[in-house]
Amino acid sequence: MPSLNQQILGLFPLPLPDREAQKTIAHILGTLDDKIELNRQMNATLDEIARTLFTSWFVTFDPVRARADGRQPEGMDAETAALFPDRVVDSELGPIPEGWTWNRFGDIAVNVRDGVPPTEIRAEENYVGLEHMPRRSVALAEWEPASKVTSNKSRFQEDDVLFGKLRPYFHKVALAPVDGICSTDILVVRPKNGCQLAWAMAVASSDAMVQQATMRSSGTKMPRTNWNNLADFMIAAPDNAVAYAFENLIRPMLDLSKQNIHASRTLADLRDTLLPELLSGLLSAPHVPAV
Repeated sequence: MPSLNQQILGLFPLPLPDREAQKTIAHILGTLDDKIELNRQMNATLDEIARTLFTSWFVTFDPVRARADGRQPEGMDAETAALFPDRVVDSELGPIPEGWTWNRFGDIAVNVRDGVPPTEIRAEENYVGLEHMPRRSVALAEWEPASKVTSNKSRFQEDDVLFGKLRPYFHKVALAPVDGICSTDILVVRPKNGCQLAWAMAVASSDAMVQQATMRSSGTKMPRTNWNNLADFMIAAPDNAVAYAFENLIRPMLDLSKQNIHASRTLADLRDTLLPELLSGLLSAPHVPAV
């Protein structure tokens, strides 16, 4: 039974560049890591802004209440503010802006069920599993080639909403930045109207939606939700003008988030390629002056 311990590892010869070269290599790789982290922080900020605006417009109805009080809605130009009614009325499901209706989530989005057997999966396809999906963030930054996939999966397209149905309280809901295949424990959701992607994404990833999916899950140890639980979620639906205004405001944020994701993956690949070549001396690092 051969074994390995710290003493044996400590005797292993390891060629290292000189101290100055090590500093230079650390500077180069550290710069790449800093940019990757900056992109991650930017996406987190964009995500929070989108959630805040969705809550303000469609949950607490701040623009409507401001107009009802004779105030200009905060952070909103007069043209956009004029799209909102100036009165909140009672309904069977609670207060709602005048002229709006209560709709099911299933009225604005569909569950795409495009199953793919393993024999039809290409090794170079993008694969997303539950382990790749972040918690409470719509920015999906991780996926891998499908070369190791051996079971049935679901196909999705870029800009589909991916909703993790296994243990939904983990709040794994994200926007697909690429085409690919995913675990069958992920629901593929697509808005019926392509001009309402931001709104559908915001509804699907809202705390209220995740809470309903969790409460209606079946199973004790490994609770799962299903599309019906999501489709039955009730939302305050505005007229098209308000929905399109939200799309025009949030869609550029979603697009920027996707750009940051792809840029970070390119930087990470570059970092991982440079590291062994710099350490081995196959690639010489230019001298970086001390700051």
